[in-house]
Amino acid sequence: MQQPNHWWTESIKLARLTGPILIAQLTQMLMSVVDTLMAGRVSATDLAAVSVGGSIWVPSTLIIMGLALALAPIISHFDGAGKHHKVGNMVQQGIYTAMIGGVLCFAVIQAAPVILNAMSVEDEFRRVTLDYLFYVSFGIPALVLYMVLRNFCEGLSHTVPSLIIGVLGLLVNIPVNYIFIYGEFGMPALGGAGCGLATAIVLWVMALGMLVYVSVVQRFKKLAIFKTFHAPNWDDIWYIVRIGFPIATSMFFEVSLFAAAALVIAPLGATVVASHQIALNISSLVYMVPLSLSMAVTLRVGFALGAGNPANAMLSHKLATFYGMTFAAINGVIMYLAGAWLAGLYTEDQAVIQLAATLMGLAAIFTLSDTFQAIAMGTLRGYKDTKVVMFITFVSYWPFGLSLGVILSLTDWIVPAMGAAGMWIGFIIGLSCAAVLLSWRLLVVSRRYKVAHAANFSESATIQD
Repeated sequence: MQQPNHWWTESIKLARLTGPILIAQLTQMLMSVVDTLMAGRVSATDLAAVSVGGSIWVPSTLIIMGLALALAPIISHFDGAGKHHKVGNMVQQGIYTAMIGGVLCFAVIQAAPVILNAMSVEDEFRRVTLDYLFYVSFGIPALVLYMVLRNFCEGLSHTVPSLIIGVLGLLVNIPVNYIFIYGEFGMPALGGAGCGLATAIVLWVMALGMLVYVSVVQRFKKLAIFKTFHAPNWDDIWYIVRIGFPIATSMFFEVSLFAAAALVIAPLGATVVASHQIALNISSLVYMVPLSLSMAVTLRVGFALGAGNPANAMLSHKLATFYGMTFAAINGVIMYLAGAWLAGLYTEDQAVIQLAATLMGLAAIFTLSDTFQAIAMGTLRGYKDTKVVMFITFVSYWPFGLSLGVILSLTDWIVPAMGAAGMWIGFIIGLSCAAVLLSWRLLVVSRRYKVAHAANFSESATIQD
């Protein structure tokens, strides 16, 4: 049985990892908010172009992020096992691997004219969107480097660089946006397209900032990850892909669930769509805490397993779940009781406020399921178990969540059509399904790992005897 002081020690370690990750995630959200606000002040066309351009390129970056995220558990295992001599090679292999994702992302951007032609958009809207994507494409190599170095740092349980570089990116984003959107200091006024150029510049500032950080801070400098050149090793690259591609795919299934939901309810009218967007925006903000806990528990589990301590890996999971669910329960009560007040911060339209308040009542349940499944998923990443998770998220989010959401919101097959509320009940069902299946998978994997560890320990003791 774990002693209470051990629980406290592990809780502190989780908090120290989670805090900087949370701030880094919030800065990324704020950058998007800044882009939206500043482009919107130019014209509705520029705002729409930034929105559609982001909808084209941001989902394609999930492959870069997923492949880079594979490095965190790999390096945390090395760290726990004391195999720091392997880190440099794996970081360089991670760059080669993430570059594959970068090429795919660039290909998606090149296909943007075809996508926009299919949408039959106006000429000016098309021009601004394509200019935005042209400029933002210059930031793809920087995104590759930044994501790999960020996960290198986090794999060593050092999340402060994510915080520092995230804040740096936000501080640079605001003035650079101002300069290129409105044409200050002799620069041309690019409007919404200026957001794309600003984004590319910010990504390079963040990537170079992270590179400088890992080059001068002693704990990273001594690892000398770039001192020796490592040519591409296809076994290592395939190893990263086997872990990272399912992560990217799982992220895509979740993102696409909410994107598809917005399209499904669009014919129900502006009031319904606005209410849905407000409730989703608030719940997405709340989700930053369990998401950060999920990323932190990946690191703690990976370190514990690398150190040959599966019991501590599960302790990390239990504590993360406890803290995440406590936070979710408190916020669920707030959303349920103060939903109308929260919606009133976004609009004065009483019809929108009342419907948004109803949806936030459902979000109070949704956030519990979402927190539970996010932390279970993060723990499984720590075990480097991602393939089955990919299938679980697909089944949970699409055949269960989205399909039932469509049926409940638009048809009378089960109950009279419920509108947006039906879609949110679909979210609850899908995420609850994911929570149950991921918990089952974690039980299987942790027991298997515990048995294997016990067998290895017994064999080692026999040899020593």
